[in-house]
Amino acid sequence: MRILVTLLVLAVVGIGGWQLLPAQENKNKTITVGTTDAVTSLDPAGAYDAGSWALYNNVFQSLLTFEPDGVKPVPDAAESCDFTDSGLQTYRCVLRNGITFPSGRAMTAEDVKYSFDRIKRINDPVGPASLLSTLDSVTASGRTVEFHLSSADATFPFKVATGAGSIVDKDKYPANRLRTGDSVDGTGPYTLTSYTKNKQATLKPNDNYKGDLSGTGRPVRLDYYADSAKLSSAYKAKQIDVATRTLPPAMVSKLSPSDPDQRVAESDSSETRNLYLNTRAKSPLHDVLVRRALAWLVDREELAATVYDGTVEPLYSLIPTGLTGHTTSFFDTYPKQSVAKAKTLLAEAGVSTPVKFTFGYGIGHGSGAEEAAALKQQLEAGGLFKVDVKGYEWTDFQKSWAAGKMDAWAVGWVADYPDPDTFGASLVGSDSVMSTGYSNKAVDHLIQDSQRYAERSRVDQDFRTIQTDVAEDVPLIPLWQRTDYVVSSEDVGGSQYLNDSTGVFRLWSLNWI
Repeated sequence: MRILVTLLVLAVVGIGGWQLLPAQENKNKTITVGTTDAVTSLDPAGAYDAGSWALYNNVFQSLLTFEPDGVKPVPDAAESCDFTDSGLQTYRCVLRNGITFPSGRAMTAEDVKYSFDRIKRINDPVGPASLLSTLDSVTASGRTVEFHLSSADATFPFKVATGAGSIVDKDKYPANRLRTGDSVDGTGPYTLTSYTKNKQATLKPNDNYKGDLSGTGRPVRLDYYADSAKLSSAYKAKQIDVATRTLPPAMVSKLSPSDPDQRVAESDSSETRNLYLNTRAKSPLHDVLVRRALAWLVDREELAATVYDGTVEPLYSLIPTGLTGHTTSFFDTYPKQSVAKAKTLLAEAGVSTPVKFTFGYGIGHGSGAEEAAALKQQLEAGGLFKVDVKGYEWTDFQKSWAAGKMDAWAVGWVADYPDPDTFGASLVGSDSVMSTGYSNKAVDHLIQDSQRYAERSRVDQDFRTIQTDVAEDVPLIPLWQRTDYVVSSEDVGGSQYLNDSTGVFRLWSLNWI
């Protein structure tokens, strides 16, 4: 019996050891990740989009970060961070010791100050300066940096934890303009070893990283695809190990967690998509009655069922489900598609029909072209509107809406952080990054008022009121809310931690099994 038991134990150990061999052999093997997200700029002062920030999360550090599914930021490049006053206008951070840039120079508080100052100074039209609207000035001394805010802002730590808080080497990044080239000098868990725009980014673990993570991940290569179909084809051909953002709806609708040949990670997301409307005086959509007429013509259920094969949920509010303050203000105001009600509003506005306007979308981003075609058909119902649809390359698309060159455009919004504030000033404030030209003093006041509360559950009523105002003014029309899907080969683990509602893209979570 002893001999038999011993043989059984050895057999089990042998099997276990055999199962561990692939992981050991793959230790330095690169994990390839495919995405349709694009990188606007390698300089944190020049980009405010999901694709760019996904890369920043991995090659730069911010003072703070979010742990998986976290609701409050935790120290990363900082040792500690806190408000020093009850008025929430002075925020102080102390840097960790021993963080060094690729040059070997130690990071100081001056680098942090420099990084925030240059974002505001450069004020790039597609950069994140608008996110730092409450930041008045920054002071630095040794390892201590202080942020002085123009008004109370309990959400400021959340903003510090985003891509806008990426810390750059002050000796490597020009003070008054964006840095060019295909390299970065950051202190994140990864080092960017090579980069080809719209094609590929190769990353290796940063052995000198010091921050919230206990260790860095495997070598990773990010492959960028022009559209969802190409991403899907690459995954099916096993040219990549992981596919995320954004898989085609036809593929997503057929995914099964029980598939033995791959791993499927599904998670709730705060990503939304809206149709933004140009409210400026020269736009044919300037009159609020015209915009309300458009709101009566949008059929979200049809979009979700046909264009997206039921893989997204119709959205009737500025704030998505799962966040404080969510309502159904657009359903309450425009419950069902009605050509008759739209026609009445246009008659009241005294405009000639069909009202002609331009509609832009980003080429290659999900099902943008199919969605634009479906929306065109809906909005032209009854002959009330004539829509001129045009697709743009991603960077040109951002610059076009920032310059007010389109009358309407559909854009997805990935929450910067897990708080309704990220859907406030950024989307409907007077200095909105979506540049709709919309300005409502009551909405601005409510946004600012909501930032006074450190206890974020207290902002519920402010955001409910904001959403009522937005449904009446219609600077945007909510379309849908996404569920996140990540698929990977059966020998890659950790994909369930890659994306979540915090907005952090965790390449270091991926590993070989």
